[in-house]
Amino acid sequence: MRYRVLATACAIFAISVVAAQQRTPPDRWWQPGDGRIFPASLSYENPTGSVKLLLDGGPMATKGHPFFTALGPNGRACVTCHQPAAAMTLSVVDVQRQWTRAGARDPLFAAVDGSNCPSLPQGERASHSLLLDHGLIRIARSWPPRDLSGAPIVPDFTISVVRDPAGCNADPKWGLKSADPHISVYRRPRPVANFKFIEAMGFAYDPKAGLPLSLDPDTNKPVSGNLMADGRVPSLTAQMRDAASTHLAFLKKLDRADIARILDFERRVYVAQAVDIAGGALDADGAEGGPGKLQRSAPGRLGSQGTPVWSEFAAWEKISDADRAKLSPAVVAFRDSVARGARVFRDKTFLISDTAGINSPIGFGNPVRNSCVFCHNMTYMGMDVAPGQVDLGTTNQPFADPMPWLPLFRVTCTGKPHPHYGRTILTSDPGYALTTGRCADVGRITLQSMRGLGARAPYFSNGSATNLRGIIDFYERRYSIGYTEREKQDLVNLMRAL
Repeated sequence: MRYRVLATACAIFAISVVAAQQRTPPDRWWQPGDGRIFPASLSYENPTGSVKLLLDGGPMATKGHPFFTALGPNGRACVTCHQPAAAMTLSVVDVQRQWTRAGARDPLFAAVDGSNCPSLPQGERASHSLLLDHGLIRIARSWPPRDLSGAPIVPDFTISVVRDPAGCNADPKWGLKSADPHISVYRRPRPVANFKFIEAMGFAYDPKAGLPLSLDPDTNKPVSGNLMADGRVPSLTAQMRDAASTHLAFLKKLDRADIARILDFERRVYVAQAVDIAGGALDADGAEGGPGKLQRSAPGRLGSQGTPVWSEFAAWEKISDADRAKLSPAVVAFRDSVARGARVFRDKTFLISDTAGINSPIGFGNPVRNSCVFCHNMTYMGMDVAPGQVDLGTTNQPFADPMPWLPLFRVTCTGKPHPHYGRTILTSDPGYALTTGRCADVGRITLQSMRGLGARAPYFSNGSATNLRGIIDFYERRYSIGYTEREKQDLVNLMRAL
C-alpha cells in the first residue's frame, strides 16, 4: 500500500513538472548552443508593444547551426549580439538583464569588445559601462586604415586623442600609439534581418560621390553599400569573416558550408513591430504594418517613384465614422497620430545644410530643401536606396550631443580642408573616414533600417538618442526644422509602429 501511494505521488510530481515546463515560455535571451527551434513566426514583448519575426521556409533547427553556435573560447556566436527579442540586435534592457544574471561570465561581456577596453579589470561593472549603459560594442580599427587586401592607405589627415574616458585609445597595448596602432570607437550592433532590402541595388553607381559602386571581391559584383556603419566590408560574406575573427574569436575560419547556412538564415528572417500597446495590431483595419509586408514586397524601390514611404498606414487616414465608433478613443487617437506622422515624415520640408553625402562632395546644393524621405527614401524600410554614407552630425562637433563617456578625437586635414568643417574636426567617431582615409569622410555613417525600433533602444550608431523622442530632438536642433509638439509626438508614434 505504501509503495502504491509513493508511486502515485511520484506520478503526480512528474506530471506537474511537465505541465510547468509546458507553461514556461522559452527564455527571451538566446544563448549560443541552447539548441531550440527557430519557428516560422516568433513574437516578443517590448515597452511599446511587441516585435514579430517571420522566417521564410518555416521552422529551422539551430542546434549546430553556425549562427547559433560558439566556435571559439569566449563562448560567443552571432546570436549573442543579434537577439531575436531585440529585432536581431541588442537592447540595453536585455544587456543589463544579462549582467544581473551572470555578470562578466556571460559571453556578451567578452573582454575583446564587450568591455570598454580589454586591459581593464573584467569583473567590474565599470569596465563594461559603454555596453551596459549605452548598448555599445568596441570596434577596433587599424591605423592607418587598410584596404580590403590589407595594404595600408595613406590618409589625408592626422588624428590625435583629446579625451579618452575608457582608456583604450591611450592604452599601451590597444591604443593609437601601441606597437599595433588601433583606434577604438564604440557603436551599436546593426539588426541582422530584412536583408532583401539592405542588399538591394537601388542605383547603378554611387550618386553621393559620383563613383562606381564597390565590388564584392568574392563575386566581383556591385554591392549596395548599406551594410556596415563605416562601409569597412562590402558584403555579408566579408562581414561574417570579419566578425568571426574579431568579435567572436572563432578558432577556425568559417568554411563555405558555414557561410552558406548563415546566409540562408539571414536572408530568410524578417522583423518589424507588429502590435502597439495603444494602437493594437499594426496591420488592422487596412493598415499594413508588421513584418508580413516586408516578406511579401519587392525591395529597393524609391518611395518618390512608387509606393510612398510609410504608406502602410494610409488606411488609417480614412477610418470611417462607423469604424471609429467600434474602436476605443485611445486606439483611434494612436492610429490618427501614426497616419499624421507618416505625412509629416514625407511632407514636412526643411533646409539640409553642411551635410557630407548630401551637400557634398557632388551635392544636391547647399542647403537643399527636402524632408526626412530625402535620405530615408526606401519604401517599407526607410533606408537610403542610394549607396553611400552621410554625416548627419551625430558624431561630429558642434552638432553632436555631448557624450562625455565617449572618446573625442581631433582630426586635422593635411590636404584639402573638409568642405563643411574646415581643417580641424572634433569627433567621437570618424566613421567612414576610418575606412577610406579621407578627411572629407569624417563622421559619415551608413543610414540604418528603421524597422523594429521599439525593440532596440538606444538609437543612432553611437546610442546617443536614448529614446525615439531623442531622435526627433536631435534632428530638430541640427536642422532647425520647426516641428510642433504634435508633429514630434506623431513622428514618435510612427517610429514605434515600425
